[in-house]
Amino acid sequence: MAFDDPNLVSSGGLVPVLALADSAGLWDLADQHLTVPTDKGANAGLKVASLVGGMVAGADSIDDMALLRHGGMGRVFARAYAPSTLGSFLRAFTFGHVRQLDAVASRFLITLAGLTRLLGEADAAENSSAGGYALLDIDDTIIEVHGHAKQGAGFGYSGVRGLNALLAALATATSAPVVVAQRLRKGSTTGSPRGAKRLVGDAVRTSRRLLAKTQPVLVRMDSAFYGRGPVHAALAGGAEVSVTVRMDKAVKAAITGIGEDAWTTIEYTDAVFDETSGKWISRAEVAEVDFTAFAAQKKSEQVPGRLVVRRIPDFNAEKNKAAGQDTLFDVWRFHAFFTTADPDVLDTVTADKTHRGHAVIEQVHADLKNSALAHLPSGVFTANAAGLVLAVIAFNLTRAAGTLAAPDLARATTATLRRKLITVPARVATSARRITLHLPTAWPWEAAWTALFNSVSDPPPLHAD
Repeated sequence: MAFDDPNLVSSGGLVPVLALADSAGLWDLADQHLTVPTDKGANAGLKVASLVGGMVAGADSIDDMALLRHGGMGRVFARAYAPSTLGSFLRAFTFGHVRQLDAVASRFLITLAGLTRLLGEADAAENSSAGGYALLDIDDTIIEVHGHAKQGAGFGYSGVRGLNALLAALATATSAPVVVAQRLRKGSTTGSPRGAKRLVGDAVRTSRRLLAKTQPVLVRMDSAFYGRGPVHAALAGGAEVSVTVRMDKAVKAAITGIGEDAWTTIEYTDAVFDETSGKWISRAEVAEVDFTAFAAQKKSEQVPGRLVVRRIPDFNAEKNKAAGQDTLFDVWRFHAFFTTADPDVLDTVTADKTHRGHAVIEQVHADLKNSALAHLPSGVFTANAAGLVLAVIAFNLTRAAGTLAAPDLARATTATLRRKLITVPARVATSARRITLHLPTAWPWEAAWTALFNSVSDPPPLHAD
């Protein structure tokens, strides 16, 4: 055994993926918008491309970027930077430079969506179970860190020491989620909506640019974001909201006013469908009542809408019923959310089912943590904040590559796409000044890889009309 072949590469799929990134203008956008000072910020486009390429190939730390400099990679790609150079580049970022990188990420995503079917078929929205709404999910996740040199790390509500990533993921009826906005926050601010107002505004604006002008957007959030800032930011951008509320006095009073005949049985956990009656046999029920959010504030900040309530029997309370605890809130457990969605588009049952789909953003969190966000490698907070944006760019780029490769890969996870399309071993050969990649024979996903390569090749392949 010997590590002596200068013509082998371990990630042949980087060739079409980075060609796609080039077509979407990643290099030019970074050169145009990033103004990182000194020589550390020189050639920003190539450095951003190196970092994104490394993340696509599986790097989750600065040292891992060395995988871009093995075997024949220097013959396939020009100017792959050393890990130390890329680390110095990230550590030179300030918060303003991170915001510049945010601008690169949003513009790159818009161009990427124009080149691929990243958000599915435009005419499929009308058949959506969500009433044609594009769904914009806002949520945060804790990225655990170790060691005492992590700037900004702290303990939040989960008891885990880490940093907090706030993400906004957009999906349609025919597409998997893509990340349209992101922000890294200090670990001690976990559980708070700090910075959520700006992020929601940015996310809604980017979503409106990605979607057809007539397609409505529904912003889904949990109770941590039930506040005037995030809600008004969504409404100001032209979106509707569906946000979980806290059980305060106003919400409890509204629930108490719902009549017993207003509740509708729904499909829920352990429900059984009765074909004879055509109804679900379930102990979960939903109802709704008109509700004004932030009613205690001045009139300009009040938001009229609907309070949709789901109730489930509290079996522990039923056991104690004989002990004199026979009240409404002892017998039932309630989950309520506030929405401004049109009731003619999302009725009570559909609105509840749509809101429960907010959990899809947990899959985005898991995907990122299983790839580029497995670590936050730097001790500098702004370097890690820039790393989050780069991880999002790599996530969206990989998903776009999957949509070009094969229909069954359009919703695949990053790990699956990397295994089938990216980490394909190849041997580099040169003939008549032309580089040829020799890929493994009988590769199970050869058709998908070839489809991706042909989609981004220059000149593009001819297709019959």
